[in-house]
Amino acid sequence: MDQIELVQLTASHWIFLLVILAIFISIGFRKGVIIPSILGILILGLLADAPQEGLLNQTIFAIQVVFRALLNAGNELFDIMLVIALMVAMLKSLQSMGADRMMIAPMKKLMISPWSAFFVLGITMYIAAAFFWPTPAVALVGTVLIPVAMQVGLPAIGAAMAVNLFGHGMALSADPIIQGASRLTAGAAGIETTELIPYTLLFSFTVGIIAVTIGFLKLKRDMSCGRIQASTGDQVFVPKSAGAAATHPATLSEEPTPNPYAKLFAIAVPTILLGIAGLMIYRALLLPDQAIRGGNATALLGGTATVLLVLSSFASQGHKALDGISHFTREGFFFAIKIFAPIIPIAGFFLLGHPAHSEVVIGSTAPGYLFDIGHNIGYFIEGNVFLLAFGMAFIGLLTGMDGSGFSGLPLVGSLSGALGTGAGVNIAVLAALGQVTAIFAGGGTLAAWAFGVAADAGIAGVSPAELVRRNVVPVLTGVVAATCLAILLM
Repeated sequence: MDQIELVQLTASHWIFLLVILAIFISIGFRKGVIIPSILGILILGLLADAPQEGLLNQTIFAIQVVFRALLNAGNELFDIMLVIALMVAMLKSLQSMGADRMMIAPMKKLMISPWSAFFVLGITMYIAAAFFWPTPAVALVGTVLIPVAMQVGLPAIGAAMAVNLFGHGMALSADPIIQGASRLTAGAAGIETTELIPYTLLFSFTVGIIAVTIGFLKLKRDMSCGRIQASTGDQVFVPKSAGAAATHPATLSEEPTPNPYAKLFAIAVPTILLGIAGLMIYRALLLPDQAIRGGNATALLGGTATVLLVLSSFASQGHKALDGISHFTREGFFFAIKIFAPIIPIAGFFLLGHPAHSEVVIGSTAPGYLFDIGHNIGYFIEGNVFLLAFGMAFIGLLTGMDGSGFSGLPLVGSLSGALGTGAGVNIAVLAALGQVTAIFAGGGTLAAWAFGVAADAGIAGVSPAELVRRNVVPVLTGVVAATCLAILLM
């Protein structure tokens, strides 16, 4: 370690640090971080070596850097935005024929007690969230299964905990199928998504299993001593739409008349999607030379969603599908843009911390600002994995407090790449820990103002604050356990 030379930090490096500090302060006050990110890009452009001299030319160059930084982030994220848009569009087309409800209806037969209902509800939510993302999935799973779960005695808060911990916690933090979160984190860390996913799966299951176990035991205890009453009747509160937190009463009788092709698609769609997931896992483990990874996996999933979207549109609307498919596609893209639009400016700034991205945006003379800083910090840390792991877990939890979970991923990814390189530890382990903690916190299970908490609590008709209160100890216990595991793996 003594042979490594310290990097000479410039004014731009210190500006990068100050912008990160400003972002942390904004998060602390629960304010947006888009403006600090854009101002940071602009100042870095003003301080960079411009192609031509002069104040006017330098200003023009800095303004161009702002756009190029956003474009660079958009290029990095567009394939993930596209596949999410297509998956949601496909789900909307299935909803129009009633196939979405039929897909998960068989799970009702397994819900024979409050405790079986808790885990059937949670596992179904995990599978649906892995393929369709949690927010569309909770509208599907919640409206069909929560009434049944409450009929067999599961309290509303128990139903909310199940869909929340399994969906917006475990499934979203690992994001094993669509890989939107992992692509964002890995891109900022300068590593391949395939290096990250095994660790995000490991840490998400570590946090999730511990949180679910503790939460379930506390729920069972509170029901036994009478603190929480079992639900009765078949009425439950559900959102007016997948994007609304407002609620209205709905009953089991409010199911649309299914299309003649609904049963076919209810069987075919999950079979095909699970088959693709199985093929990816099989080739990754047994045929690594033919493995479907990264962009190829995204392309296969997106292409399949597109074909299924077209077929289901014709099945539900006949010849009107030529016009009607635009409605499903529009809804899918609205959802994807709503999720990623605030992320692009933030990612645009933090990607400049990596030398490969800063060269693309600013020029060949631009340093990797955060990687240089991380190199120097790593020199002094000298591989202190305890400090690195718990520091990254804390940063992940802190960034998640903005209620998004995703806005912190460029930061934890960049910091992991920078600090991990400087300290000589496994970057993928550090980045995965940061991703899982950030999404568990803000994606979310710990922020009452997060959309995930609001959607899950709203669909069960409980208070978001009450849901978060019951999640705090279980989730934080899981985070500590995952952090200790990360220390062993680094």
